[in-house]
Amino acid sequence: MQLTVARIGRPHGLRGEVALDVRTDAPERRLTVGARLDTEPTAAGPLTVTQVRRAQDRWYVTFAEAPDRTAVEALRGVELVVEADDDEDDDGWYEHELVGLRAEHVTDGRVLGEVVGLEHLPAQDLLVVREPDGTRTLVPFVEAIVPVVDVAGGRVVLDPPGGLLAADADRLVVDEPTADEG
Repeated sequence: MQLTVARIGRPHGLRGEVALDVRTDAPERRLTVGARLDTEPTAAGPLTVTQVRRAQDRWYVTFAEAPDRTAVEALRGVELVVEADDDEDDDGWYEHELVGLRAEHVTDGRVLGEVVGLEHLPAQDLLVVREPDGTRTLVPFVEAIVPVVDVAGGRVVLDPPGGLLAADADRLVVDEPTADEG
């Protein structure tokens, strides 16, 4: 099975360097000089990494097959993919493992919905949960809100703050305005 390591972003400079939207917990292992990465779509690759640098929590690479800005501009949006390792972390999950899991409430086990996707944002990943009424809810994929991911058991356990889920809208906590707020 192929897993996405990164998505190619916009060019950086004129010499073929490109910013990456990294999708792996181990970019230093996957993004090395000489690494040959398959692509999605497959017609865009494979691509061979010739330079790697990191600046301000961003990863930048150059590819042998794209020597200038024009060439890397054509690669924008292409995904860099690798074959899944059998020795991957037990602490990490891939989107294909999460999709289809039942979402249960931490206190009473009631079904809150089904995981239908994972969105990668700069600050954190978000689980996309389809609630029983069809509402699509974005749930921060952090341990405080998603304390249990049980792929083998087919479930994730959620401890959502009041109002996060559409079904819990009546539990939304809104502070009363203070006297100096108007």
